[in-house]
Amino acid sequence: MKLKNTLTFALGLLAVPALSADPTTIQPGGKLPGNPAVALVKVAGDLVDPVAVAGAPDGSGRLFVCERPGVIQIIKDGKKNRKPFLDIKDKTISSFLELGLYSVAFHPKFKENGRIFFCYADMWFNGASMICEVKAKKNKPDEADMDTIKVLMQLDFPYCNHHGGQIAFGPDGYLYIGSGDGGWEGDVISTGQDLHTHMGKMLRIDVDNTTPDRNYSIPKDNPFITLPQQMTLFGVTELAFSKIHPKARPEIWAYGLRNPWTFSFDAKTGDLWIADIGQNHWEEINMQPAGSKGGENYGWKFMCGSHVFPQVEKKNPDGTSTTVDGDGTARVGILPVAEYSHVDQGNCVINIGVSRSKANASLEGIYFCADWGSGKVWGIAKDGGKWQMQELLDLDTPLRPTGSGFDAEGNLYLTHATANYGGPVDPYTSERGALWKLVPADKVPAGAETAPLQKK
Repeated sequence: MKLKNTLTFALGLLAVPALSADPTTIQPGGKLPGNPAVALVKVAGDLVDPVAVAGAPDGSGRLFVCERPGVIQIIKDGKKNRKPFLDIKDKTISSFLELGLYSVAFHPKFKENGRIFFCYADMWFNGASMICEVKAKKNKPDEADMDTIKVLMQLDFPYCNHHGGQIAFGPDGYLYIGSGDGGWEGDVISTGQDLHTHMGKMLRIDVDNTTPDRNYSIPKDNPFITLPQQMTLFGVTELAFSKIHPKARPEIWAYGLRNPWTFSFDAKTGDLWIADIGQNHWEEINMQPAGSKGGENYGWKFMCGSHVFPQVEKKNPDGTSTTVDGDGTARVGILPVAEYSHVDQGNCVINIGVSRSKANASLEGIYFCADWGSGKVWGIAKDGGKWQMQELLDLDTPLRPTGSGFDAEGNLYLTHATANYGGPVDPYTSERGALWKLVPADKVPAGAETAPLQKK
């Protein structure tokens, strides 16, 4: 998520960027095949700044909802348990909107090992992101056994915004972590392109193995592992040199991201969708195809969407102004699949995910995303080999999408909260948020409450 501020441009230690050969990035205004219609059905309310949800893959039907102040609630059959699964409010810093308990994820073999992972901003370590593991009490599966909590990683940041925080297991069984560029605005310390830091990256770790210095290990096929080697100066091609990064963080899977607050994997194809929150003009959605070897550069801070950063203001003859790419600038990195403008579409992109529920065949394969600022919900899918992005919902003003998740059957969910940058510091004094389920418009259950829409 973001806080508007001044733009600052600084140069630093940069990884070698790659020019994109594909300049095509779609924007809203397209039409999806079949012209689908959707609705959001209310699952549960009375939630304090909910920002993420995950369904337990054990047949229990439980939904674990992250409340930003540091609580994981369990929703069963539309009702919130009397007692939360996890309460770490005493360890979580959430006084600023972009800090708090971020996300929860279940190990791919959860039914066998009971391992649950979560990520939060730790108060005692100045808001550092802690990726932790916990198990439920043996005789009380709806309550966390606090004695089993183990910290896997600690990610430090210089500022209080742009920490990312989403975690999710990929189809390869590894844990992926979205880590923002470290904060302030404009990537002032140039982390997006710097392979020496975890900031501005997608990280990938193996939680099933450890090393003497880590509670995890590095997957052997991570793209920036450089093994010790004898130095050779001559007779080495430029291409070979460009792949040598002896000081790169080995956890890095992809880079050039500003704030990957939310992301998800397509449960059928394995494609990775990253909703990267932009600067002052553009929001972007990146898609990494399944089978990727990693190492993609998504362009930040040289790019924001398909546009060169920073944008410059051009005066028009009628006295208005337009933001355009600066002179002599070139595109860097892999361009996003989709983007939208802050002028009339929103200001903070939220991933929802790809629909793979057998009960919602009409939505099969559509990727959904929303915007926290505007309340709009879009669908993205290919039509005849070309990507299309269509607005499907325009939520009423009080509904602010904050996060998402899916259950064991592949149903998609959206969380909303009234949290805002100018509002009260204490989330418990704000209007309560809710959990919503995305369904085809013709499959809204009788008597169900649906999300209100803007009046046209």
